[in-house]
Amino acid sequence: MALAVQDPDELSSWVQGFSNKDFGFIDNQTVCYPCGNYILFLDIETKKTTVLQCPTGQVGAFATNGNHQVLAFSDRRLNPVVYIYTFPELNKLTELKGDAQLDYTLLAFSFTGPYLASYSSIPEFVLSVWNWRENILLCSESQPGVTATSLSFNPVNWQQLCFVNESSVTIWCIERSNDEHHLKRNPVKLPDGQGSASPHEDLFFPVSHSEDPYYDPDLPVSAIAGLVGDEAETFMPRNYIKPSMHPTAHCWTAASGIYMGCREGHVLTIDAETRSVSVLQEKPLPEYICKISDMVSYVRREEQKKKGGKPKDLQKPVLFAMAFSNEGLYAAGSGTVYTYKPAHNGEAVKLLDTCSSCFLAADFLAPGNKYCVSVTISGEVQAWFLEDGTCLSKLNLDIEATAMACCPSSSSVAVGTKRGQIYFLDVTEVEAPRIVHRIFLSKFPVLSLHYDQSGQFLIARATEGHIFILDARPSKSFQVLGYVDNDKYVNEQGILHASAIKREQYNLDYPLSSAVRLKDNVVYGYCTCAPFICKYRLSKEKALEDPSVFLAEKRTPTYQFGSGFLCLSPNSQWLASAAEDGVLFIYHTLTMDILAQKHCHSYEGGGIRSMVFSLDGKFILVNGKNDGALVCLEWKKIKKPEVEEAAFHWQSLLAILNKSTSNENIVLKSMAEWQFDPESSLESFPEDKLKEAPLKSSDVEVTEEDGNITSLYSASTNDVTWISQKIKKAIREETQRFANQKKELQMGIKKLRKTIQQMMHENEQVPDIEKLEQQEFNLDIEEQERVQAEAEQEVSRVRKEIEMENLANHYLQNVIKHECWDAMGVKGRTVKCFHMACEVKNYPLKEHSEEELKTLEKVLQLKKIETADLKVQNKNLETESEAVLCEEEGEEAEEVMADDSTSYCLVGSLSSEYGGDTSILYHQWDLHTREQKVNQLVLLKDIIYQVKTAFNKEFDVVAQQKEQEIARVKERNLRIREILAQLDLQVEVWEPALTDDEIPERALTVEDSEIKVEKYSTEQEREKAEMLAELEMERRLAATDDERLRALNDMMGGVLEVKKEDILKMDIPPPPFISKPEHLWNDEEKQIFREHEKKVKKLNEEKEKYRKALENELKKLEASIQETTQNFDETVCKLSERKVKSEMVICQEELKIVNLVYALLLDEELDTREAGLHKFLVKKEKEKVKAARKIQTTKNKIEAYTDTYENAVVEEKNLESGFAKEFADVPDKLFDELFQLYKHRPKAPTTEMLLDTANPYGDHSGSAEDYQGALTLLMKAMDELDSPEHRPDGLDLSVWERFCLARRNKMESEELVKWRALTLAEMQAFLQRRMDDDKKIKSEIEDIFQELTWLQEEKMKLQLNLTVQFLLKQGQVELESTEIPDYTDAILIYKSVIEELNCSIMAQAEKKIASMVQCKDFSKGIFQLEWEHKKMRMQIEDLKQKAQDIVTLPISKDRQLFLTVLNYDSRIAHHISAMEQTLGIMDKLHKKNVKTRQKRIKELEKCIIIKDNENYGLSLELKEMLVSVSERRHIFEAADTQRVSEIAKQRYREILKQKHLQGLIKEHKKQFEILQAECERLRSRTFPIL
Repeated sequence: MALAVQDPDELSSWVQGFSNKDFGFIDNQTVCYPCGNYILFLDIETKKTTVLQCPTGQVGAFATNGNHQVLAFSDRRLNPVVYIYTFPELNKLTELKGDAQLDYTLLAFSFTGPYLASYSSIPEFVLSVWNWRENILLCSESQPGVTATSLSFNPVNWQQLCFVNESSVTIWCIERSNDEHHLKRNPVKLPDGQGSASPHEDLFFPVSHSEDPYYDPDLPVSAIAGLVGDEAETFMPRNYIKPSMHPTAHCWTAASGIYMGCREGHVLTIDAETRSVSVLQEKPLPEYICKISDMVSYVRREEQKKKGGKPKDLQKPVLFAMAFSNEGLYAAGSGTVYTYKPAHNGEAVKLLDTCSSCFLAADFLAPGNKYCVSVTISGEVQAWFLEDGTCLSKLNLDIEATAMACCPSSSSVAVGTKRGQIYFLDVTEVEAPRIVHRIFLSKFPVLSLHYDQSGQFLIARATEGHIFILDARPSKSFQVLGYVDNDKYVNEQGILHASAIKREQYNLDYPLSSAVRLKDNVVYGYCTCAPFICKYRLSKEKALEDPSVFLAEKRTPTYQFGSGFLCLSPNSQWLASAAEDGVLFIYHTLTMDILAQKHCHSYEGGGIRSMVFSLDGKFILVNGKNDGALVCLEWKKIKKPEVEEAAFHWQSLLAILNKSTSNENIVLKSMAEWQFDPESSLESFPEDKLKEAPLKSSDVEVTEEDGNITSLYSASTNDVTWISQKIKKAIREETQRFANQKKELQMGIKKLRKTIQQMMHENEQVPDIEKLEQQEFNLDIEEQERVQAEAEQEVSRVRKEIEMENLANHYLQNVIKHECWDAMGVKGRTVKCFHMACEVKNYPLKEHSEEELKTLEKVLQLKKIETADLKVQNKNLETESEAVLCEEEGEEAEEVMADDSTSYCLVGSLSSEYGGDTSILYHQWDLHTREQKVNQLVLLKDIIYQVKTAFNKEFDVVAQQKEQEIARVKERNLRIREILAQLDLQVEVWEPALTDDEIPERALTVEDSEIKVEKYSTEQEREKAEMLAELEMERRLAATDDERLRALNDMMGGVLEVKKEDILKMDIPPPPFISKPEHLWNDEEKQIFREHEKKVKKLNEEKEKYRKALENELKKLEASIQETTQNFDETVCKLSERKVKSEMVICQEELKIVNLVYALLLDEELDTREAGLHKFLVKKEKEKVKAARKIQTTKNKIEAYTDTYENAVVEEKNLESGFAKEFADVPDKLFDELFQLYKHRPKAPTTEMLLDTANPYGDHSGSAEDYQGALTLLMKAMDELDSPEHRPDGLDLSVWERFCLARRNKMESEELVKWRALTLAEMQAFLQRRMDDDKKIKSEIEDIFQELTWLQEEKMKLQLNLTVQFLLKQGQVELESTEIPDYTDAILIYKSVIEELNCSIMAQAEKKIASMVQCKDFSKGIFQLEWEHKKMRMQIEDLKQKAQDIVTLPISKDRQLFLTVLNYDSRIAHHISAMEQTLGIMDKLHKKNVKTRQKRIKELEKCIIIKDNENYGLSLELKEMLVSVSERRHIFEAADTQRVSEIAKQRYREILKQKHLQGLIKEHKKQFEILQAECERLRSRTFPIL
């Protein structure tokens, strides 16, 4: 393991872990990836790892460049820095300091050239491009609020960047002009979620302005929304927004294209130049393809499938990063790195296998100087070699771990889980750890595990305050000794007494988050509220007796922040402090001096989770909370005495533990590997050897209802915790001990229950007054009281809830009443007819507020002033002569008559006829300004209010009239009831009444009759009501007990004189002798009888006369009621018509309001659009000024650079022309040869360069570094041409050297000219692009000016082209269709012109109609003659056809008989009678056969029933025989074989008999079917019609 080269601290380290971030190749053999505060470099050949630590904390963004062998990463502090390091030297090249304040999220290297792209997070969101070699920021661009997910350069063209966020893709182009760079944003329009691309629509600048003749111009949605500025440019309505695809991964192609994977399952291809998008793959991809590497592997797999190959997948499908190398594909998964080499049969080879989640804890394996063990949160246990951090083995528990500890006395490891289990691992063989035991302590998570120094006890802390103590030795099978819980003693449940464990309690002056104790009662604590490490010296006298506060003896300030903890070395000489900032401090316990500090983790990664010292003190294991890093620290600089002291302590401890360690390891090796067995029982109690045969009576419990027995141990013991097993064991033992007493108690309870049930049954039979309540049979008085108390509490709670609900409803009622009732000046009411289904509602109106009244008064005052001003102006303008005035007076008099009839038409409503004052309104042709329209709105609203008020007055009159009518009807009904009572008629009287709609106030009061629930009364209220009822009863009795009234009722019927109304009740009593026979009467009696008859006759006549009078009065009253109510109904109908017309008038005024509001709204929209365009114009003008400055600057630079380029060209030509002068002393023959060599150039070394650099895309960056590199390669190629071997014969060596130097100068000059030409072309292209942008801005400004002009015209048109409302009579304008015609070119003319024209048209129409009638009559006669002619021709044809038919008619035998036989009908009748007789005979024969067949069928059915019964009996016998066979089979096993064989033979004969019977049944069934078929055949033959 190579150590970090930048570690000047007292500690050196190795690091292991995996942070699940991107990884990459920094060269062909090395993979690097970040992990916490470190970057790890893995050599894929040697499998060695090198560590580079971030100097300021956790590693943030990360990127590599294998072409230049450099890496870049950022830290995560405030104002972060990007560091550039080389590999393998790991030297820092530079630091890039930008304007980022919090963090960098993405880094990306260009494949060619020294360029690095970075993207910062909130608050800047800045994309920057750097030249990392020269530490220069080339350009940057801000994107507020955009969070990026990936960033990459185009490998072919470094001037293109692909920027991807969660919902969009942007191609950034880096435009260069010599040393100036500019970023240009090119967004890509992605398809929607369904994969279909929609064209881009500019909502701020619509394509065209479509003008509707009625609704006026079509404005952009931003103007309609009232937006101005940047919001107006980017605003998009919700219905325009379509959910686009969500890109997740991308990669570049060699043709500058981009493959883009989306969350919806589509694969897109994007052209970086045109930014066009096409869907490459529509079917959803597998779920695990979510990043670039997964997408590439998927595409390659699909290509191999198309070629017929069968690619092999990696071991794990979930990947998060990939990288390509010369040999194949490298993939990183959850804690693993694989290599996939197609040359090696496509098999995946594992390069790195580390943790798949964050480390939870780590500890040293006994004896503590060679191995260590770690565990992750996901339950992966790993063994490491301390020297270099090599992973020796790995074991996955497949459960979430919460704690871990290594035993000092054996090679065992304890792992606590979230489910409350502890796993014990055997690590005697480090390469193959195994699980040997598991204990299920409780259902709560295990929070911590701790061994004592001797390794005999294991202390486990769980939630709910439980502390378990276990025997840590394998020889004792990790026995659970008990647990501590609130000072309870050791009982059957395993709870320890307080005396078994010494407990001391101290009150300190500071709250501590962690504390460690030394041997001399010295305690160091980490304060939670202050940055101190406090030292306390605790005395044994003040433990629990004197809870005084201990003050800190010494406070050592810490340089850490956040909650922390302390760890003490085994020899108690060193104290380690760790906190959330991730910095580790080591102090000397005596002096509290800082011995060392190490920034091994960071605050962003959650700080340090745990740490531990090795027993010899040489190593320290530290693991982070969330960064996934495990750091092993080793002392580099330490004093020799301290080393010797730590070694002595370790040796003394080993001497004590060696013997027990060897013995325990032997036992540990002999233990079998633990396997989960659901049928195993009580695995946690090996020391108890639980008995398996408990008494049945002791394992049951009896329910109260029916005494059913339920087992206590129904669940599997494997799912039962140790505490539950202990409790169950105690219950089982107690049950066995008191089994007899339980039986006696159960019998007694049963008897008592029977007695109570009998008493309850007797209670049901007694009368209700003697019945006892159900609660009185409850023997548990305390339970009854408890239930009653709970019921009362529940009642009080429910009552309180109901009271609160009623209070809320009451408050809501008051709010609604205040808003909808009290605030109404006129309440909403209804008037209904008496005899018709007609009703009229009034207009509910609110009172005008003070503000509304002030506004109305202001508008009216303004209107009066304007009217007065208009009159004054008209008087001043009167300049015409009196004669002309006189002539005009006559005309005006005529016009006034016409104006009276046309005023309504011009005003546009009939409000003046229904209570509205239209004289205060503005004329419809005068509404040009905004103020006039607003004032007109106020006046129109007031007119509507006046119309409603006028109608409400009429409504109130009618409503009052109905009340009067109802009062009159009630008065008449009193008389009608009296008449009906006198006539003794039982007739229902019609009684009208007002409904709730007519009296809305009634809805606000609740009558007692409306409450259906019984009223709840308190005891005092009930007593008071009873007392009032008694008093009322006494008063009534006293009123009825009156002697005077009783005497009057007895003598005169309760009255002193007889009224006329009582005549019908009068009756003349007969004389007393009426009972004697008439022949016994004397004369006087006869005279009395005659007088009696006269009186009776007279009385009857009076009764009849009075009855008729009453009937006539009754009819008159009923007719009067009917008449008055019908008249009122007519009044209501007229009021309803008035309401309809009022609604019409209100709608007319509201239509005016709508038109005015629309005009105001359109005016406001035009103003908003104009303001938005002005702001956009200012923005574009600023861009134009900026672009003009840029163009001018670029032109100046091009002019300056052009001079430089021309100078270089001149120098290059001068070199060529000066060659002859320089070598003038050379002979002509050699000079020609030298000149040819001077023109000769070596081959371009591009192929060699590509092979050396392994760059598949080539080098097209065009930077100064590229120029220097190309020149260097060219000079290297010139070395071969400059060798003396190519020297011409006879040429002096000094001349040759001078020639080579001149040729090199010439080539350098040529390369410089080429380079400057390219640069100049690039600058000119940059200038051309800026000029194109300037032209585009100019065209946009022109478009803005055009639209502003158009807006001004539209505003002027809106002010002049008014919408006028006319009131036209019905039928005057008729439309053939519902479409509104175009009135743009319409004009207003007088009605008389139209009427004269209509009269002339009607006269001409009458003439035309008369001529048309004459023509029609003449043509009618012609048609009639033609029809008669056709009729006669058709009759002729029919007669000819009949004659031909008679001639061609064939004569058959029947027709001959019909013609020859005289009596043909009698012959036919005789033949029919003979056939009927034959048919009767055949019918009788058929019925006889049917009866015979039916008898046969009944017999067969009886046989079938008998057979079915026999079969049923046989089946029963068969079942019994089967039972007997099974019984005899069991008997056969114990009996002799001969008897069984006889039984078998007998049974065989029975089976044969059964089979024979079944055959007979089948034969009978077949015969029955044959007979049935024969019967059907005979029936069909006999009755063929049926």
